[in-house]
Amino acid sequence: MQETTIAAIATAPGAGGIAVVRLSGAESYPIAARVFRPANAAKKVEDAKGYTAMYGTFREGDEAFDEGVALFFRAPHSYTGEDVVELSCHGGSAVARRLVEACLAAGAQPAAPGEYTRRAFLNGKLVLTQAEAVMDLISADGRQGAALANAALGGALAKKISAQKEALTVIQAHLAAWVDFPEEDVPELDGDHLHRVLSGVKAELGELIHNYQADTVLREGVDCAIVGRPNAGKSTLLNLLAGFDRAIVTPVAGTTRDVVEQAVQLGDIQLNLFDTAGLRETEDAIEAEGIRRSWKKLEEAGLILAVFDGSEPPTREDLELAQRCEGRPAIALINKEDKPTQFDAELIAPCFAMVLPVCCQEEESRKVISAAVARLLGTSQIDPHAASLSGQRQLSAALRARDAVAGALDAAAGGFGLDAVSVCVDDALAALCDLTGENASEAVIEQVFERFCVGK
Repeated sequence: MQETTIAAIATAPGAGGIAVVRLSGAESYPIAARVFRPANAAKKVEDAKGYTAMYGTFREGDEAFDEGVALFFRAPHSYTGEDVVELSCHGGSAVARRLVEACLAAGAQPAAPGEYTRRAFLNGKLVLTQAEAVMDLISADGRQGAALANAALGGALAKKISAQKEALTVIQAHLAAWVDFPEEDVPELDGDHLHRVLSGVKAELGELIHNYQADTVLREGVDCAIVGRPNAGKSTLLNLLAGFDRAIVTPVAGTTRDVVEQAVQLGDIQLNLFDTAGLRETEDAIEAEGIRRSWKKLEEAGLILAVFDGSEPPTREDLELAQRCEGRPAIALINKEDKPTQFDAELIAPCFAMVLPVCCQEEESRKVISAAVARLLGTSQIDPHAASLSGQRQLSAALRARDAVAGALDAAAGGFGLDAVSVCVDDALAALCDLTGENASEAVIEQVFERFCVGK
């Protein structure tokens, strides 16, 4: 338990129906009693039982400045594992700030970003992967991304990793007994059983690692560059995906001279769209700078939608664009399907994961593009309720664990002896403990919680 009692606004800033100020720590009830007076004079805040509520007024000294509800949670049955009081006042910055100031004047300390979740972690209410899931859930924009974060918060990843650790621990205990106590006649570990267990652990970790990129797309979205020649239909595509006229569309070539940004929800994926300047040779210095930025955005993007004018034959610029997309997560959209087709898609098909005929003015094309993007990025195959890795810290630990298990399998198959297998299994267990946070250093913990906002 922490010695100080902290206070902060736990709801998002801005106007709203209610705002919640949260107190957590040993002095939560006495501090709440100084700023909250129950409407029923017979009730006392200090005597409130956990999971109960009281209606009353919020006060600063003798002045009542708002009315609302106090919710009470007794340690250890609270989010942080400490005594917690949540004070619900009317929404709006002024009232909530005044209530926080009253709590600070009554003896509380301001909460640091992520301090509530950090206390939950330190008090054993959450493992580190669950703590990380809290921020993922707060940040999620799509339904499936939120479902992945909620599954992690519910312990899906922690349970899967725990099962792999248990399997390795049983193997390691047998190996240690066989190596360290030869006089006890400990039976040598059966080779087939060893291979079966290690292969199973490696496969489970491999699946988590394989799905990492798609899971990340669902959680965080992806930067998507819309590229192509002038008047191919790039801005029309941006407007189609956005659902409103975000970009100016004219028959004049070079209308878009800078990168136009727009976040959209395409199915379960948030796309951070970048409509770029048309790719062509030009002597206009401003347009040339826009084209340079277009190529740069293509190189940086996690997804490329390359738009080609299907009513015209391929040009040199089209072929250059296709070559630059080769080996990238790119989809070719042959636009203007409503007109006679003169574009030979076979010339560019080898450079793209998919080639789709579309009409960027028709809503049906939005559905076609959405399905194609989900297939290309692998999100259509993701179970949003399954265990998943979140962030480079977890991925790095999983990779180290998988590689160590692979090393154990290689040692066993290569006849290097059970000592070598034991060392590799030790390394795998250490990596899995790093993943769940059991071996986390203070620096790692700080890195995790620095992502959080105040009040969480």
